[in-house]
Amino acid sequence: MAIGKRIGLYPGTFDPITLGHLDIIERGTKLVDHLIVGVSTNPSKKTLFTLEERIEIVRREIDYLNKKSGATVEVVGFNTLLMAFAEQVNASVIIRGLRAASDFEYEFQMTAMNDQLNEEIETVFMMADPSLQAIASRLVKEIAIYDGEIDKFVTQSVRDDVLAKLGKK
Repeated sequence: MAIGKRIGLYPGTFDPITLGHLDIIERGTKLVDHLIVGVSTNPSKKTLFTLEERIEIVRREIDYLNKKSGATVEVVGFNTLLMAFAEQVNASVIIRGLRAASDFEYEFQMTAMNDQLNEEIETVFMMADPSLQAIASRLVKEIAIYDGEIDKFVTQSVRDDVLAKLGKK
């Protein structure tokens, strides 16, 4: 990595990665030279996919961006405090997606805490495309569990992954 490159970090659980996540990732590549998609473990969340599976799925889904965008994109798993990981990967900006006012309140508090840990790393909020704002991984899984169709919320390959993992395909 050359000195002076602006490194961004877009962290999340991505269980599964949704069209909303993909929208933020693609738009995030316009803000930085190198975007790291940080796939996290979160002890408070029970995930459908293992960390390794989520990393592989995210890599597959964003592979096209390294050919399309001006930024380079990589996927890295982490299980540490977000700010510690951001420092480890030399990120100067953390990209966060917002869907609704409730997201903003949580993110506002998180950003204030993160600023106390490292005021050199900026947080940038991006609104999801209006057509994608209602999508949440938790709801995608719930819809799939009850045999609802999720193809409006995830790519076809992610849909197939979710259904296979649930034993529905």
